[in-house]
Amino acid sequence: MTTYWPWWAGAIGLALVTINYTLITDRSFGVSSAWDRVLHWRSERRIEKQESEFADDRALEEALAAATAAEFGTHPGPALPPAPAHDEQDAAPMAERVRPAPLITQAALLLSIFVGGWLAAISMGRFEIRYDMGEGFSRLVTADPNVMIGVLFAGGILVGFGTRLAGGCSSGHGLSGCGRLRPVSLVATTVFFGTAVGVSFLLWKVI
Repeated sequence: MTTYWPWWAGAIGLALVTINYTLITDRSFGVSSAWDRVLHWRSERRIEKQESEFADDRALEEALAAATAAEFGTHPGPALPPAPAHDEQDAAPMAERVRPAPLITQAALLLSIFVGGWLAAISMGRFEIRYDMGEGFSRLVTADPNVMIGVLFAGGILVGFGTRLAGGCSSGHGLSGCGRLRPVSLVATTVFFGTAVGVSFLLWKVI
């Protein structure tokens, strides 16, 4: 019989990870977005390098004015003063508020998930290299390895499409978004968890 950690230990762990990640990076916690950025690390590094050259809006305005002058032979005028802000949050540049977390933190997040899962399996004495999805998957879906690979490949594509369509995955919407009471995250989490529950009942009761 497979033994798992108690539910409350998992809940505490997820809460600590989400809170600490948000406090350290000042960004929402999301695995799918981290994976996407790491896969495109070359372009992400280029964007980060460009952003580091223009750390504030005034520097960007001056650079654009100089480039315009060089292109059209005109003299750049003085940079426009910043618009008055109503509070400290409005005073912060919009680009800085929506800028994603540094790429290195995204890579560290994915590596930590892998290492954490490996250590958990080792500590519970359940680590083993397998080439199937286990007895439950073989009994409910298929035991044929070729069909299994096709099903998993198609499922991965659908998950990726749904993640893009919803603007996040279960970690981004379910953990971070719902924790911040974002309406879009509450709706997205309700939809994909409700669908998962319905499919689970279908598999266990009908099939």
